[in-house]
Amino acid sequence: MIYVFDLDGTIVFNGQPISKIILQSLKKLREEGHEIIFASARPIRDMLPVIDKEFHDLTMIGGNGSLIWKEGKVIKSHTFPKKVVEELKELINLYQATYLIDGEWNYAYTGPKTHPIFHNIDPGKLAKQVNIDSLDKIVKVLLLTANDMDKLSEQVLKLDVFVHRHRNEDVIDISPKGIHKGSALKSLGIEENTYIVFGNDANDISMFEHAFHNVMIGSNEQLAPFAKESLSMRGDVEQAISDKILSLL
Repeated sequence: MIYVFDLDGTIVFNGQPISKIILQSLKKLREEGHEIIFASARPIRDMLPVIDKEFHDLTMIGGNGSLIWKEGKVIKSHTFPKKVVEELKELINLYQATYLIDGEWNYAYTGPKTHPIFHNIDPGKLAKQVNIDSLDKIVKVLLLTANDMDKLSEQVLKLDVFVHRHRNEDVIDISPKGIHKGSALKSLGIEENTYIVFGNDANDISMFEHAFHNVMIGSNEQLAPFAKESLSMRGDVEQAISDKILSLL
């Protein structure tokens, strides 16, 4: 069986690396011959520091499906067409938006240092912060603040892109058209009903829809209709997640 794990809010908490208790259950999965895939909104450079080096050879889906890492290198990347990039830049200027924009490795950031996302950017110091115009390939855009987020969201939805609106964080998450975690799994040749997925947010819906089984961590009103099982965030969450992983063996 293939086990797919989102990171933040699922097996990674407060930006800290995966805990020892969860790592032990992941090791057990490998020992039993199961395949593990990590799938995150983070780009690969931000995934590596929170995943133990023992697992860096595993397949990773980054940027909500725009990047795929396998056997220690990026093997696939999906970028925005130049026309779409120019349209996004116009909207950014019009609505005075701040952003985190990811290239295949480097990034551009104009958001406040107090924003929750800031402390999760390049924690391993593996990349460079550059000007937006220095990113020749853009794989993901996260709009953080604007003078009118609702109107900005309406305009972004008119573009030829794939959009997640994270209302609990009030950010707009944008990927190239047709690119999401589910499409990345498909591009890896992973068929429906052949994997178990753990997730916690709307960007996991595309995986939950086609999984053999899925487990929602915490509660998310957008993801909940697709969840077959859920784990409460009360008590020792990491122990509960570890126990659930092992119980599914």
